[in-house]
Amino acid sequence: MSLQACASATDAEPANKPAPQHHRDGGFQNNYMDFAPKGLGAFLSWRWNAMRNGLPPPPLAPTPRVAPDLAFIQSNARAGQAMAPAVTWVGHATVLAQLGGINMLTDPIFSEHASPVGFAGPKRAQPPGLALDQLPRIDLVVISHNHYDHCDAPTLQALNLQPGGPPQFLVPLGLKAWMAELGITQVREMDWWQSHQLGAVEVVMTPVQHWSGRSLTDRMQTLWGGWAVFAPDAHLFFAGDTGYSPDFSDIAKRFAARQPDGGFDIALIPVGAYKPRWFMKEQHVNPDEAVQMHQDLRSRQSLGIHWGTFELTDEPLDEPPRALARSRQKAGVTEQDFFVLAIGQTRRVEKRQGRQ
Repeated sequence: MSLQACASATDAEPANKPAPQHHRDGGFQNNYMDFAPKGLGAFLSWRWNAMRNGLPPPPLAPTPRVAPDLAFIQSNARAGQAMAPAVTWVGHATVLAQLGGINMLTDPIFSEHASPVGFAGPKRAQPPGLALDQLPRIDLVVISHNHYDHCDAPTLQALNLQPGGPPQFLVPLGLKAWMAELGITQVREMDWWQSHQLGAVEVVMTPVQHWSGRSLTDRMQTLWGGWAVFAPDAHLFFAGDTGYSPDFSDIAKRFAARQPDGGFDIALIPVGAYKPRWFMKEQHVNPDEAVQMHQDLRSRQSLGIHWGTFELTDEPLDEPPRALARSRQKAGVTEQDFFVLAIGQTRRVEKRQGRQ
């Protein structure tokens, strides 16, 4: 079943068709709330209070890390359509997903700092789970939005130069010109609900609740979103960065006909960077909301990402898994259903076996 009917390309739309509701005044907005990025005063107030209170507290233990299963990852990459669906957590929101005969990276960042400069800004607490030269050849890169910890120029340039040719880059509206300035041209920029076919895999950009900007002068000028990936052997959802909203129930309803016996096989859901709530609630889910997302999406399993790598907010780096465990218990969700991995760890995903 194709999703093309709900994902018409921008250049094929009639010239007189009204702009979608989320297109606003040369920029973009969310479906369920108009987000106004907090100004410098609010940011300084947050950081001042954090400094006074000694936040964030030091973690109780380093972020777990294991040696990557390179033998499996590389042999799986060569398996083509016989590939075993699997996800490997590289760190933060970067996941290597192997499904449908392709190797895909989400929001890849391999740099030491999440920053406009390479020598300052939030620093990695742990190296990436795989080095760039340990990756299989990457076929597809999806970018959720243009914040520095999700859209890292040096990493994207390195992937563009990988042996065998560049991957296909899928990005939100407004980022193609920026990518071209980096020398990256194998790019398609997409709006919400548009799709792209790569071999047997169809990728659809979806709404999420967030915002964009790499400086104080370009906020909300490029789009943001999640990615639904439909392969014959597995359905995956990548949320990127998001606050909680009805968008996730909408996504499940949108794809219900495609998933009559259940939702996504694996969802990559952020569980960190959520304190203080007065600053973060509209843009980052906390573990309670992450579990609700898992349920809204009707996901068979979910992997908690966006924690333990960059110190961005007021909770300690190792708090999200502990908070997620409490949230799961309250909601009656098992650890098998919503889990975290060590950096570098791989988890195989049960094949759909013709359920698509």
